[in-house]
Amino acid sequence: MKRIIMALAAIAASSPLGAAPKTETAVLAGGCFWGMESVFEHVKGVTDVVSGYAGGGSKDANYDSVSSESTVHAEAVRITFDPSKISYAQLLQIYFTVAHDPTQVNRQGPDVGTSYRSAIFPQNADQARFAKAFIARLGAAHIYEAPIATKIESGGFYPAEAYHQDYARKHPDMPYIVINDRPKVAALHNKFPGFYKG
Repeated sequence: MKRIIMALAAIAASSPLGAAPKTETAVLAGGCFWGMESVFEHVKGVTDVVSGYAGGGSKDANYDSVSSESTVHAEAVRITFDPSKISYAQLLQIYFTVAHDPTQVNRQGPDVGTSYRSAIFPQNADQARFAKAFIARLGAAHIYEAPIATKIESGGFYPAEAYHQDYARKHPDMPYIVINDRPKVAALHNKFPGFYKG
């Protein structure tokens, strides 16, 4: 894992984006949005994280439809961040290292289906170019034992129902959270202490 973190840091450092605005958003999918939200809520420079659905339209962007695997949505998070404190590249480091397993196809841990796929939804042309280059460099570096499954996709983002927001924080003792999501936050603290906020 240390080799992966070092390689990702080198890729992130060598590929800066242009002049940074005061706030920017990133939309990332990597399994159940509860865990993704929980990880990024603990990242310094992140000002807001919203669980939702990305990659499809608004008509069927709801939990019942998406979890039935009858839509093209993925469970995702919209991350608002201050790029003067954390870069898009650094968010991708965290995404590829502790937030999810980028080698799993249409699943994360116990959750199976296309709605749990690994996908990046760029919010502008710079992010699209950067994400594509980032994934290509990861693949070329062969730092994972399996191929990277993460795809770059387009589509809107639609916030999930209110009861899904801040779910891990509101239900810290739920077995699913304890088993699947707390370890990701602990890994963030251990592997990226400089980015971690309690």
